[in-house]
Parts: sequence; C-alpha cells; structure tokens
Amino acid sequence: MSSIKLASWNVNGIRAMLKKDFIKDVKSMSPDILCLQETKAQPEEAKSALSILSEYEAYVNSSKERKGYSGTAILTKPKPIEVTEDIGIEEHDMEGRVITAEYDQFILVTVYTPNSGEGMKRLDYRKTWDDAFLQHIQSLEEKKPVVICGDLNVAHQEIDIARPKANYNKTSGYTQTEIDGINNILDAGFIDTFRVFYPEEVKYSWWNYKFNARARNVGWRIDYFLVSEQLKSNLKSAEIHNEYLGSDHCPVSIELGF
Repeated sequence: MSSIKLASWNVNGIRAMLKKDFIKDVKSMSPDILCLQETKAQPEEAKSALSILSEYEAYVNSSKERKGYSGTAILTKPKPIEVTEDIGIEEHDMEGRVITAEYDQFILVTVYTPNSGEGMKRLDYRKTWDDAFLQHIQSLEEKKPVVICGDLNVAHQEIDIARPKANYNKTSGYTQTEIDGINNILDAGFIDTFRVFYPEEVKYSWWNYKFNARARNVGWRIDYFLVSEQLKSNLKSAEIHNEYLGSDHCPVSIELGF
C-alpha cells in the first residue's frame, strides 16, 4: 500500500508568510500535496512566491476584482490529471476561492469559504455560496471520491469553539445558518476526518490576532479535511498542527493509503 499526505493552510498572505518560517515548516511537514487559502496575491505574484518550493507544481486562483484579497493555491508533487478553477457560477467565481484537482484515486477541492463578515452582512450570500458549493462537490463525486480541504469559516459544534454560548448566532462563523451549511455537506455523505480519529478532542486551527487569543488558546476549529464516505477506509491519520506559527491559522493534514 502506498500513502499520500495532504496538508492545508490558510496562510493569511503568502508573501508575508515567506518572510517567516513557512519554507522550513512546509519541509518539516513534507506533504505530497499542499493546499493554501488566503494567498492575497495575483496569479503572477503567487506563482513567483511559490516557485521557491521547486519540488512542487503550483496552481493558483486569485481574486478577479480585489487585489490582495482571498485567493487559493495547490502545490503538488504528483501530477494531476486535470486542474480547474472556480465552480462555474460567475457570482461565486470573482474571488479566487476554489481550485479542483483530479488525481487517479480522488478529486481534491481546496476552498476558502466566504466569511459572513462584520455584523454578518454577507450571511445571505454565504448561504447561497454554501448551496452552490455543495452542488459542485456532489457533481464531482459522481465521477470519483472527493477530498475537500480548506478554511470553511465555520465552527461545526460546541467542541470546535472556545466560547460557544457567547458566539452562537452573534458572531460570523458560528451562526445556525453556517452550521447548517457544513451539516448539509456531512449529511450528503462526507466525513469530518479529524473527528474520525479524535471524536472528543478540543483542538483549534484559528485564533483571532486580537486579545492574545493564541497564547491563551481561545480559538476556533474552522479548517477541515472532509472526504467522501468511500475514502473512510483509506484514512490513515488526520491532524491539526498547532506547532506551526506564522499565520492566524495553523495547518491541518490527512494521510490516505491506497
């Protein structure tokens, strides 16, 4: 049996991350495929920044309208069969939030889900996005099992957020509308890989830069690997890597065996 390691990291600006320990941290994790969110760079800027990781082929998707905003990337050692950007709906394709890469055994989707924003101004848009994204991954699943990774901008359950009662329906990322969005993915047959191995562990992947939240571990788990039910038997591990700094998020990873 061969195995493949996949990692995902919201880097909150790839050019800023390169001035930190990003390269060392990637080499330490040594994933076969690394997915990034919130690269905050135009295509040529992102590719130039990522070219230092020359052992990977880089595929990038950037915001079409707002420069220095959003953006995703896939860095991969195995050659994908096909790579596509976005989900084919103009309303949702302006911010560079999705890249899909097909491999022999699965289709990989990395996503930077829209935040509902301050005062939940984009909550209605977020619901529309969640419905469209679910249709995208379900259509892919008709072809092959799907791996979804990225910053889903939602804490799924009380265990996934340090202060659930204070935030429930009051803070973007922990409203029932957003929780319903991830529930719909799970109800469609996808698995939260971290909870397969750690059903009751409290571990977070994002901490607000304000209030010294990371030092006090007042965090949220909003970065995920979700996989099709068919891949459950292939799962060898799922981890949240709190030891890696540099962003307000830490990386998450899974290992699959085939």
